[in-house]
Amino acid sequence: MKINLKQLIICIAIPLLVGGLAAYITRDAMVSFGQLNQPPLSPPGFLFPIVWTILYTLMGIASYLILSSDKPKEEINNAIFVYAIQLIVNFFWSIFFFRLEWYLFAFFWLLLLWAFIIYTIVTFYRISKPAAYLLIPYLLWVTFAGYLNLAITLLN
Repeated sequence: MKINLKQLIICIAIPLLVGGLAAYITRDAMVSFGQLNQPPLSPPGFLFPIVWTILYTLMGIASYLILSSDKPKEEINNAIFVYAIQLIVNFFWSIFFFRLEWYLFAFFWLLLLWAFIIYTIVTFYRISKPAAYLLIPYLLWVTFAGYLNLAITLLN
């Protein structure tokens, strides 16, 4: 398979830009977040941007594998549509949790994100197993984020 470097870069850039925009919008909220009671297993703050950069990069590579597949165009378009929806849901979680401090609402929004990630994995799996596997760390991290989100809701 020949790699279309321009398309790969665009596919990686899209989730990174979505995550970067969410981080920019919520940047001032990190001070108040740091003052919250944190649950056990809370990672240090510096770890979050590192993990998210890796996860967004994996998402981008996964979407590239879908777009460059030789499967029917309709199937590819459907998978990319589901992927785009979950990326939008991901974007708004940061706003709800960090900016607006709607912790309980954010937890339920995160459950919605979790469901969309699973749906994305399933639709990607039908087209490219490696693309689906690249999203598993994302699902695991969002599961862990759910624990953190709910614990912060209960502790604060």
